[in-house]
Amino acid sequence: MRNELENIKVPLRIQLSGIWASVMCCYIYGDYFELYVPGKVEGLTSGQHLLDTPMKLFAASLIMALPSLMIFLSLILPPKSARWLNIVVGIFFTLFTFWVGISSLTMWHTFYVFLSFLESLLTLLIVVKAWKWPRITHP
Repeated sequence: MRNELENIKVPLRIQLSGIWASVMCCYIYGDYFELYVPGKVEGLTSGQHLLDTPMKLFAASLIMALPSLMIFLSLILPPKSARWLNIVVGIFFTLFTFWVGISSLTMWHTFYVFLSFLESLLTLLIVVKAWKWPRITHP
């Protein structure tokens, strides 16, 4: 008698939602760890930071809300909508986080570069999985 582990097939919607959740964790940790970079907190409290206007802060909030919404939308949208939204938003975030990673190349931001490239790989995986969304074949 062999003691094998059961391998349950995880539905694609749950896979996509889980990957988006992983992406969100990387974003949150990256932003949290950035607070440990020397001078960062002082810059935030003095108003000397990238998000120094209400519109920039709103734009950043809008961009960062998308991945968290994708966790939910991947589960509830109709298949065709979920597929295309995952492809479009996934491509946007693959390019966006890759650009952020490249533009953050400094000694103190090695962690941020690592997380950005990891986020890019995860969102690229989302695009590939959504692109290959299984189809129903009718006889």
